[in-house]
Amino acid sequence: MKKTLAVLIPAVIAQGAGNIFLSMRMKEVGNSSWFDLLPRAVESPTLWLGTVLLIVSFILFASALSWADLSFVIPAVSIEVAVNVILANYFLHEVISLTRWAGVLFISLGVILVMRSESQKTRRIKEHL
Repeated sequence: MKKTLAVLIPAVIAQGAGNIFLSMRMKEVGNSSWFDLLPRAVESPTLWLGTVLLIVSFILFASALSWADLSFVIPAVSIEVAVNVILANYFLHEVISLTRWAGVLFISLGVILVMRSESQKTRRIKEHL
């Protein structure tokens, strides 16, 4: 599990940062038609940095899937929802409603349950060896 977390934690951080950079640039561009939006968006280093971070996140996520159970990896990376909300609140100054914070809390509790189940699985495997 340590190896998986060592890959998933940077994946979640890269994903959150990538989304922030992407969102920052798209908010700067504003609400435009697709033909106006694309050229203005791609000329920005902010957009490219966000895109690179999202690619890094995907590569790390895919790497974890090469050795860990999908039923662990997907719920574990769900913490990215909480990371995104926290980063949006802090860096983008988005106002987060109490209902959204409650949703983040429930997702976080679910991630904790999944982490516990994985550590229990690891312990059972070691006992059988």
